[in-house]
Amino acid sequence: MKHPIKTGLAAAALCLALPAIADVVVVVNPKAADASMTKDQIAQYFLGKSGAMSPIDQPESAPVRAEFYKKVTDKDGSQVKALWSKLVFTGKATMPKEAADSAAVKKLVASDPKAIGYIEKSAVDASVKVIYTP
Repeated sequence: MKHPIKTGLAAAALCLALPAIADVVVVVNPKAADASMTKDQIAQYFLGKSGAMSPIDQPESAPVRAEFYKKVTDKDGSQVKALWSKLVFTGKATMPKEAADSAAVKKLVASDPKAIGYIEKSAVDASVKVIYTP
């Protein structure tokens, strides 16, 4: 170790450069009446307990999906999947639409006043309205 300080600084810089879990926000169409919602209200839509809005999910492999469900529903992916499987099997609900990424969710939400979705905070623009930040 010729330069322990340089090595330490390089290691610290590398840790900072690792991708962090993105901040997630819940969005609706700008024409939607609600200016904000509670965590519980949002969970109702994404757990199939209310059909007043159409939830838009991201792929199971997306880190933002895991972050959203953990922060808003206090459930992990397998718990959510089991819940939806039961609802669909019994005919009580249909699975949420799934979009490829935050850009696709944003596009669907912007085109449907009844849609609700979650995206990375950095993807927010005027085409959607943020109603909740966990």
